[in-house]
Amino acid sequence: MTISELDVAWVRTQFPAFSDPQSAGWAHFENAGGSYVPQQVIDILTSFFTSTKVQPYVAAGPSQRGGAAMDRAYEMMPATFNAAPDQVHFGPSTSQNTYVLSHAVRSALRHGDEVVVTNQDHEANVGAWRRLSEVGAVIKEWQVDPDTGLLDVSELSSLLSDRTRLVCVTHASNVAAAVNPISEIADLVHAAGGWLVVDGVAHAPHAAIDVTQLGCDAYVYSTYKTFGPHLGLMFTADDFRDAIGNEGHYFNAAKPTSRLTPAGPDHASVAATAGIIDYYQAVHDHHFDSEATTTKDLISDVFGLFAAHEERLMAPILELLSSKEARVVGIVEADHDRRAPTIAFHSTRVASDDVWRGLGDQKIACSHGNFYARRLVEALGLDPDIGVVRLSLVHYNDVEEVGRAVAALDRLL
Repeated sequence: MTISELDVAWVRTQFPAFSDPQSAGWAHFENAGGSYVPQQVIDILTSFFTSTKVQPYVAAGPSQRGGAAMDRAYEMMPATFNAAPDQVHFGPSTSQNTYVLSHAVRSALRHGDEVVVTNQDHEANVGAWRRLSEVGAVIKEWQVDPDTGLLDVSELSSLLSDRTRLVCVTHASNVAAAVNPISEIADLVHAAGGWLVVDGVAHAPHAAIDVTQLGCDAYVYSTYKTFGPHLGLMFTADDFRDAIGNEGHYFNAAKPTSRLTPAGPDHASVAATAGIIDYYQAVHDHHFDSEATTTKDLISDVFGLFAAHEERLMAPILELLSSKEARVVGIVEADHDRRAPTIAFHSTRVASDDVWRGLGDQKIACSHGNFYARRLVEALGLDPDIGVVRLSLVHYNDVEEVGRAVAALDRLL
C-alpha cells in the first residue's frame, strides 16, 4: 500500500548521524550549509577507500572496480537534472565549477557585451561573473527589493538589450529562499539573445530539477547539500558548451565532460554520489507499491513527499516569527512552490548572534551572518557580519525538532 506522507521516522533510520552519540541530540537546522548523508553514500565511500583506492580504469582488478563505481555515478546522476550524461560535469564545488565556467565564457564575449547579475545570489554566482569586466564586459545588477529581498521579474526586461550575452540568477536564494520563476526568466533572456546560468544550490535539496522545463543554458548545484559527498555538479546545454572555450586539457577538447573540468576528479566522491540515487530508491521502495518507470520519475515521486513534509515543517516557525518583532527575509507564507524551507530572519530586539547562541544552548544547530550572500544582506540594510539568523530544514527534520526550535525562539525573542 502506498504511503501518502513521508515516513520521517523511517527516513531518519537511513542517516547514521541520528544515532551517533555526538550528533543525535542536536536538531540540525544548518542543512543549507551541508546536509547529513545516508548510509548508502557512506557504504560506497567506505568500500571505495577500502578496496579500490587506486588509479581507476587500468588493468588491475581493484582499478577496474573503482572505474566501474565511478561510471555508475556518471550514468545515474544526470537524472538529477533530467539531462544526458555528456551534459553533466563533476567538479570539486559549485564555486569552483562556476569560476571555471566564467573563464570558458570569456572567449565567447566581445568588448561591450552585457552580463546581468543579481544582488540576491550567493557570491559564487556573482563574483566570478563580475570579473568578466576584465575582458570588456559591461556588468549590470538586477537588484532586490530592499524591504523583502525579492527580485521582480518585470525589472529584468529593462536591463536586457541586444548586447545582453549572459544572465546569472539563483533558483532560490540561500537567504531569501524565494523560488524565482526560471522558465519565465529563460524566455526573456533567450528572446534578447543571451544565455541563462542558474545557481540551484539552495533549491536542489528541496525539489526535482528539470533543466528541459526550466530552459536554462547552465545549472549548478552541490551534492554535499543534497545528501552526498563534497562535490559540485554542473549541467550545460550542448550549444552553450560548444560555444564557449575549452578549460580542460587540449587533447580532451572533443570530450564534452572534459571541457569544463580542468582537474582530475575526486574518484571516491564521484563514485559515492550514486549513493544519493540509491537512497532515493530506498525511499521510493518504502513508500510506493509500484516501481518508477525512470530515474527521473523516481526522483519526482520522492521529492513530492519531501516537499509536502517540508511545507508542514516550516509553517510553525514562520507563524512564530510573524508574531514577534522579527523580519523574515523573503516570502512569509509556508508555500513550498514559492519558497524553500530556509528561513532567515532579523530581530529588531535581539541581536542575531545572541539568538544564534541561545539556540545553540538548546542544541539547535543553526548559523548567523551573511552566508556568502553579503550583497543581499547589505541591500537589506543589515550589518553583513552579524547579519541574519538562518534555520534551514530538509525532509529528515521532524516535528519534534521544529517544536523545540519554536519554543526556544519564543523565549529568545
